[in-house]
Amino acid sequence: MSRWDWLTAALQRLDESQLRRKQHASRPLPNGGCERDGRRLRDFANNDYLNLAGDERLRAAAESALKDNGVGARASALICGRTPWHECLEQRLAAFERQPAALLFPTGMAANVGTIAALVRAEDVVFCDRFNHASLVDGCRLSGARLRVYRHDALDKLEQELTKASDAPRRWIVTDSVFSMDGDLAPLPVLCDLAERYRAELIVDEAHGTGVFGPTGRGVCEMMHVEDRVAVRIGTLSKALGCLGGFVTGPQVLIDYLWNTARTQMFSTALPPAICAAAVAAIEIIDQQPQLMAELQSRVASFHEQLATHHLAVPTSARGPIVPILIGDAARTMNIAARLEERGFLVGAIRPPTVPQGTARLRVTITLAHDDDAINELAAALAETVQTGAA
Repeated sequence: MSRWDWLTAALQRLDESQLRRKQHASRPLPNGGCERDGRRLRDFANNDYLNLAGDERLRAAAESALKDNGVGARASALICGRTPWHECLEQRLAAFERQPAALLFPTGMAANVGTIAALVRAEDVVFCDRFNHASLVDGCRLSGARLRVYRHDALDKLEQELTKASDAPRRWIVTDSVFSMDGDLAPLPVLCDLAERYRAELIVDEAHGTGVFGPTGRGVCEMMHVEDRVAVRIGTLSKALGCLGGFVTGPQVLIDYLWNTARTQMFSTALPPAICAAAVAAIEIIDQQPQLMAELQSRVASFHEQLATHHLAVPTSARGPIVPILIGDAARTMNIAARLEERGFLVGAIRPPTVPQGTARLRVTITLAHDDDAINELAAALAETVQTGAA
């Protein structure tokens, strides 16, 4: 017997339930395409909402910084890895978010896990939305605090649990602004009301909100006019900004505390300087071209209209470029995704444990790389493939 027989058996069980993830090699191509395992596809699975990852302005900024700074940062930011480009990006993020200061993390997941674990203490109570990203859930668990789970579509339970936690030193409500598998938005004004009523602090992750929502792209907090009521705002550089990394913005005292306590930031090598330079360029583009966000919303609306024309229903709560199409069964979801790939379209096929049992879905993302023809053709292909019941 091999010492790894138990892993072989576990993988076999994943195969039997259609839950085993396989590795693929994908290469981006112009005009919203990609090459995946040697096949050219139209890519409706990525999160590059503003089509900035391959933008020549970001390339030029990265290349210039690469020549001056080399590839890697060589050390953690705390030791000597924080270059002038890291400082520039943190200052630019703070200005963009209208906050006094900002702190970079190597990834969005590191920002969420590190920030929550640093702020939330074991004697506290933390309230985590059932549909939060795994990084928020992991941060809440790692904190060691009493964990209470609520749903943003049923806030009565949250209020009841807040009432019960009145004796805790601190109460923390943790939420995504845009839920990444459903595309719906957190009811931030109501959450702010509850936080203020029960003396809790609200932590919001704008991973899928930055560069997509709000008049200037600051996210759902800006769009819903609650920026000043949210204690901690977390974001990512890896989606609409087309780069890599996470960040937190807020008062200087918060940033100084996280600089000294957030382990995922302290004990990780800093972001490559070239990535920081590219992210600065991306923020400048969003600042100078707010019409990009309006154009993105226009394409999203067009996609919804096309789906309705083909009598393919999507949740009415879905907002923005994330469009879920609920299938239910994991095997059927994978079969439909494979059929779409045969027709030249790559879409996300999402299964448990990423989503609850019985809610497997196709996750379509609309970006500025997709023109009207591509959007219309995908809608028609989806309708035909889903409604014919690939099994």
